[in-house]
Amino acid sequence: MGTVHTRAEQRQFRVFRAVGRYLLNPTVRGLARLGAVRPTQVSELETRGRKTGQLRRVPVSPIFDETGAWVICGHGTLSGWGANIEANPNVRLQQGDRWRSGIATFAPEDDVRARVRLSGAAGPRIASYGTAPVSVRIEFTD
Repeated sequence: MGTVHTRAEQRQFRVFRAVGRYLLNPTVRGLARLGAVRPTQVSELETRGRKTGQLRRVPVSPIFDETGAWVICGHGTLSGWGANIEANPNVRLQQGDRWRSGIATFAPEDDVRARVRLSGAAGPRIASYGTAPVSVRIEFTD
């Protein structure tokens, strides 16, 4: 999970990461703060940095259910937040105006594209086209 082998995959990952980090994430975060995006479409996921120990936040499009949420990690453990979850699965996820604590686990057996089709949301659909998409299950603990 998360291993990129070919040069084409490495190039794709670098492009996706740069576009997400410097264009999409700041834009989505700003639109959410302005109220232009519904809170049910975009939430922030908070992880603890695996190297620094500092809190890190990234906008995600969760699919909520009764006991937790699903998010799609488009680059698996290649992404910063994916690697942070692998190092420390304790996370917080914004659900509307509330922050929920939970334990995140990768679900490589889950069919990412089927989950995205069921959700019908654009955010997970975009994430599913990453270099190593994997579902992440967050079980709420609060």
